Amino acid sequence: MTNYTRFSVRASLAAVGMLMRRTKIWETIEQRVRIQQKIIKYTPLEKLMDAFINILAGGHGLVEINTRVRKDEMLLWAFGRGECAEQSTVSDTLNACSPENVMEMRQALQEIYRAHGQGYQHDYGKQRQVLDVDLTGMPAGRQGEGVTKGYFSGRKHRRGRQLGRVLATLYDEIVVERLYSGKTQLERSLQALVKAAEEVLELDERSRQRTIVRVDGGGGRDADINWLLQRGYSLIVKVKNWQRSLKLARSVRTWYPDPKTPGREVGWVEEPHVYERPTRQVAVRRRGNKGEWRYRILDFALSDEQLFCLAHEPLRRSPTLTQILLAAVHAYDLRGGGVETSIKGSKQGLGLTKRNKRSFAAQEMLVLLAQLAYNLITWTRTLLAGSSPRLQRFGPLRIVRDIFQIEGKLRLDAQGRIIEIVLNQAHPFALPFVRAVSSILARDGMSLILGQI
Repeated sequence: MTNYTRFSVRASLAAVGMLMRRTKIWETIEQRVRIQQKIIKYTPLEKLMDAFINILAGGHGLVEINTRVRKDEMLLWAFGRGECAEQSTVSDTLNACSPENVMEMRQALQEIYRAHGQGYQHDYGKQRQVLDVDLTGMPAGRQGEGVTKGYFSGRKHRRGRQLGRVLATLYDEIVVERLYSGKTQLERSLQALVKAAEEVLELDERSRQRTIVRVDGGGGRDADINWLLQRGYSLIVKVKNWQRSLKLARSVRTWYPDPKTPGREVGWVEEPHVYERPTRQVAVRRRGNKGEWRYRILDFALSDEQLFCLAHEPLRRSPTLTQILLAAVHAYDLRGGGVETSIKGSKQGLGLTKRNKRSFAAQEMLVLLAQLAYNLITWTRTLLAGSSPRLQRFGPLRIVRDIFQIEGKLRLDAQGRIIEIVLNQAHPFALPFVRAVSSILARDGMSLILGQI
């Protein structure tokens, strides 16, 4: 046999597959996860990988495995798969997953994150870690396990499950994800999510003191705020109790307009509620549809320096009380560019809510595969940003749609090893991709170049 060349519509994703094999990420999963299922042609872990490749290839449903993955021989080869299972058999494997398999997968992802995650390698001596915690609805058919009525934004009387996420915001990495029944709210899951993040990040008392937890009103109960303060965290959270919010807002003496948000006013709470540790409290008000004022209270245990840093604003030498007040509100607002944006990216770019399984364990396994895909995308984007900084702004949708869809040719030697990948030189992102990745693949004797396709 001699060298031969094959075409792939996702040659760039094939290169990512080679990077993934080089770092032995999937080997960690193979060592940990043991799905009990009869093997006919493919092992359960091989079929699990086919589902994972489908997510990275932009497939929002398992049925797309047959068209996106199964037909792309070179893409499969790059990920170490000779052939791809049919989508129905992949679905059967997911259905065979047990709660024990979910725990095994969590342990595997923990090992992978500790080996490759920037959040785990964070230098707490230089700056504080920022963890955003949130819950999002996962609509599903009413016959699924754990599917109940609950809160689903913009969808009244909808049923589904809830997904809790802890994001290492400075690095845009998912630290922890947990699936819950549809009626579960953040007040019932916050402490469990934070404890899980502590385990993954191995946060000791000193590290917790150098970590900021940012939570919306769902985690704003007294019990949760006091628990976070007792564990030493810095925090910024919206208070859940609306009656108390109204009472505290009455103590505000002066209201200041927010220059960034027309119609919104902020003021210092002069008679703050007492928690386990001293906190500062800010009242925020806006007029409702009928012209009445609506109030919210932000509670935070942060220094002025931490506030301005979290708000991405320069620290003044002698900041005024008004500047500190506005910095606190803007620091909380940036949740929208943190965990909320990451959840949106998972839904749009990775089809997080499009793959629904009746089995709770099967659904959580799909969630964990999407979690790994999200972090792999983040690590790839960080690598690419070294050659083209503008790519750092790309979310999962742009990465999957534009970066992972660069067509090209793969050349294999007589032993079936990929020795060269040629990307379409006309693609606008092919050049920065080659610049960022070629030197890494070259260490294994493989070349990544541009060419005419």
